[in-house]
Amino acid sequence: MRVVVFAYHDVGVNCLQALLDAGVQVDLVVTHHDDPNENVWFGSVAKLCQEKQIPYVQPSVSELVSLAPKLQALAPDYLFSFYYRYMIPAELLSCAKIAALNMHGSLLPKYRGRAPVNWAILHGESETGASLHIMEAKPDAGDIVGQEAVTIGPNETATEVFTKVSKAAVVVLKSVLPKLLHGQVPREPNLLSEGSYFGGRKPEDGRIIWGQTAQQVHNLVRAVAPPYPGAFTEYHGQTQIVAKTRLDGPFPRGLDLQTPGVQVVDNRVFGICGDHQALEILDWYPANKTS
Repeated sequence: MRVVVFAYHDVGVNCLQALLDAGVQVDLVVTHHDDPNENVWFGSVAKLCQEKQIPYVQPSVSELVSLAPKLQALAPDYLFSFYYRYMIPAELLSCAKIAALNMHGSLLPKYRGRAPVNWAILHGESETGASLHIMEAKPDAGDIVGQEAVTIGPNETATEVFTKVSKAAVVVLKSVLPKLLHGQVPREPNLLSEGSYFGGRKPEDGRIIWGQTAQQVHNLVRAVAPPYPGAFTEYHGQTQIVAKTRLDGPFPRGLDLQTPGVQVVDNRVFGICGDHQALEILDWYPANKTS
């Protein structure tokens, strides 16, 4: 089996390694240059390609279509996308002789679109997972080839859950590889009407609104906890990154549960929320400093 792989991030590294471990011939890898303005805390696909002597390119989004002649010449059986950040043009998808497949970090059809792990935590989900699916022009809309679920603990952060999802992605890929190697692509309908779609998130989306419930604030903190940009609030005129919270007490009796916002009691920091419930801020620091 000969393939072309579009990949980035930990899922890209792990799934590319899984293909290599299975003896799949990877003729080309398409990846990204790291963004100098981004906190790059994850594995490097480019570095893995260098170590394994796999040809790779790092085109901009406007340069993708120009890869069509190269992919047509390679004539891969499959085209894989493992956490590649750009939409892959139809001209490239059509170069796959059997199928073009994408690994998405949710249990499709739920949480189609960007930042699926972060959105799942933000909405208080107790599970998510990884889904391998057929790539179509519409994002995350093609038939499902394989899925693996993972749990989301009540206090787990996006990074912790993403680690689980990265492992689940490898499980999914390994489970379907035997059939893919024989040219067989399992397919189950991706029922979009039963799912959801979310766009990307910006740092400003991490602003804490103390009028929300304590559970909602706790979920936001978990969803964007560092190394993501972090939830934040204002305190005494300074922006503070709120990196970790907890909902379970006991809490001091001196808290004013009628006034939303930050309170310091007995040298402990608390957030009072719109449902008149408190959460304790276990880790916070000025936004212009590191934790």
